[in-house]
Amino acid sequence: MTIETKVRKIIAEKIPGIDIEDVVPQASLIEDLGADSLTVVELIMSMEEVFEIEIDDDQAEKLSTVQDIYDFISSKS
Repeated sequence: MTIETKVRKIIAEKIPGIDIEDVVPQASLIEDLGADSLTVVELIMSMEEVFEIEIDDDQAEKLSTVQDIYDFISSKS
């Protein structure tokens, strides 16, 4: 499974009412997908667990779109 597929699956599972088809690279987690701040924290924690990486608070603040998450995880792999 690719990074993109894993990320899309995690986002679709964590944000209520979102289908995996809605999770496109340009989608903003908050504006487009409707995530609140708690959901974003849960997403970050899930990404850390699944990809076995550390995402500090400064880095997490910069992850506003699905593409940002892809790029960040790719850079850590």
